[in-house]
Amino acid sequence: MIHDTFLATYRTWVSPGELVRKLVRRAHHYRPRAHDLRSTLGLLTRVVADLTMADLDRTLMQEIMEFIYWLVEGEELPISKALRQILVDKQKQLHFQNVNNKYEYDMPCYGTVSLRRDTLLDFKASELAEQMTLLDSALFVRITTAEVLSWPRDQSEESSPNLTRFTEHFNKMSYWARSRILEQYEAREREKYASKVLKVMKALRKLNNFNSYLALVSALDCPPVRRLGWPRAVADALRDHCALIDSSHSFRAYRNALADTQPPCIPYIGLFLQDLTFVHVGNPDLLPDGSINFTKRWQQYNIMENMKRFHKE
Repeated sequence: MIHDTFLATYRTWVSPGELVRKLVRRAHHYRPRAHDLRSTLGLLTRVVADLTMADLDRTLMQEIMEFIYWLVEGEELPISKALRQILVDKQKQLHFQNVNNKYEYDMPCYGTVSLRRDTLLDFKASELAEQMTLLDSALFVRITTAEVLSWPRDQSEESSPNLTRFTEHFNKMSYWARSRILEQYEAREREKYASKVLKVMKALRKLNNFNSYLALVSALDCPPVRRLGWPRAVADALRDHCALIDSSHSFRAYRNALADTQPPCIPYIGLFLQDLTFVHVGNPDLLPDGSINFTKRWQQYNIMENMKRFHKE
């Protein structure tokens, strides 16, 4: 468990490249001592496996390859083979992502063109919820642990591009739902759209998609929409949904719902970021004697593990 905590949080005090270089030097130092060498190589393998393609610049890649050659010369064949396979898999993953990014939004659309423009009311709530979940899932799985961990400290869109896209998508979905309601001139039409959004929310809840679910809740609960006069059925339904994100007792209702949910699930990532920010701001990185505050890293690890249990599915 200590190793897991270390691997999940080491980026808060040392860069991935620096850690790899320190472990390589440690392996050279412990080569005559088989047990210590095995322990170091095991940790190094896990660190390399956890590297993102942003971490693996050309210099670090070359250094790892040179270390692999050193392992081969020392007849450490199983470890050298494992490290080489990790690098090969990461290169394949990068190529696959580049291909997906190239065609994801540029695919041509073929088929019959209708002069009538479909509206939100033309689609089943379950179908809309499924499509929203597919979009959320494609963005959620790309978020790395490094991005989430660095956000409370850096707040950088450049260092957390996938996290940024995911949160932007949340905002866009909320604005989309809000706009569909507010652009209707007649109260009866606004009620139809609000009722449809409520049905989509119910379907999203069944799919364990808390991200889009809460995006739609925030759309219906925003002042421009909430101040409109709604029938009692709509108002009561909205009140029930809003209870899930009640901020009292540190969002206890949502936390309990998430704890009772089994994967697959797409959580609302904003609360994880809030918890990590609270831990980051409220605890020093170093203890008075200059050593690493591992209690802080333990708290960060527990927060991220709760997110990763859904991320792995």
